[in-house]
Amino acid sequence: MTAPMQVGYADILRVWEEADALPAIEHAWLFDHFMPIGGPPDGPILEGWTLLSALAARTERLRLGLLVTSNRFRPPAVLAKIATTVDVVSNGRLDFGIGVGSRPSMPIARREYDGLGLPYDDAATATANLAEALTAIKRIWTSAEPFDSGDLKGAFQRPQPVQRPHPPIVIGGRAKATLRVVAEHADVWNIPGGDLADVVERSAMLDAYCAEIGRDPASIVRSIHLGVSYDQADATRRAIGAALDAGFRHVVLSVSPPYPEGVARWVADEIITPSAG
Repeated sequence: MTAPMQVGYADILRVWEEADALPAIEHAWLFDHFMPIGGPPDGPILEGWTLLSALAARTERLRLGLLVTSNRFRPPAVLAKIATTVDVVSNGRLDFGIGVGSRPSMPIARREYDGLGLPYDDAATATANLAEALTAIKRIWTSAEPFDSGDLKGAFQRPQPVQRPHPPIVIGGRAKATLRVVAEHADVWNIPGGDLADVVERSAMLDAYCAEIGRDPASIVRSIHLGVSYDQADATRRAIGAALDAGFRHVVLSVSPPYPEGVARWVADEIITPSAG
């Protein structure tokens, strides 16, 4: 993962093109913010979906996505069209990452809604909106005919995504209400790293919510987001090992700028390969 803040396009492209040539690295990610959430608050940041489309055109193998799109930023039908375009540009390599949006506990992230003139609904409303958005997006991606639903009148999209019936849905979050949406809609569930005991507890909650609706919990891939320490590779490898032992099979490793030369090769050789062994 290369968060596109405090860094320029050329540096991100360099890392992605290098990663694209390394089979040990299976997927690459950006995030979805309009103002920096780390480093100088007035520093540079690039918009995630626009950048993702550019990187999709410059890579050939990597699966790619945003970890994760804020459902608060774009109307569902608009987001469905944007995501379809990236799936087409990438020839079917999109993993559709989405979540409720920035947490109220992150005021530095909250400021972007004020700066964009967007409402910031309470958590319950935002979670309900996420579930409604996913229902609409999946229908837009798969419907053969125009349809009406809620605010949508004559909703219809061509082309449809390359991946059928639609790109894999990756939902990020750890709140209980979000986990219920994960149980209903996700192919992959991602949680930020942190206290592993809490991560395992949240995974067990997801199992229970799947059982409530009759879904096999094993049908949802467990994913975790971990930071990479350039100076303490052993610590990163230990964190990966603990996550694998806890049942997480999809690991997103976040590298921070400035990116050293050959950083993707270093991550593959020093972090991924030893951890897999």
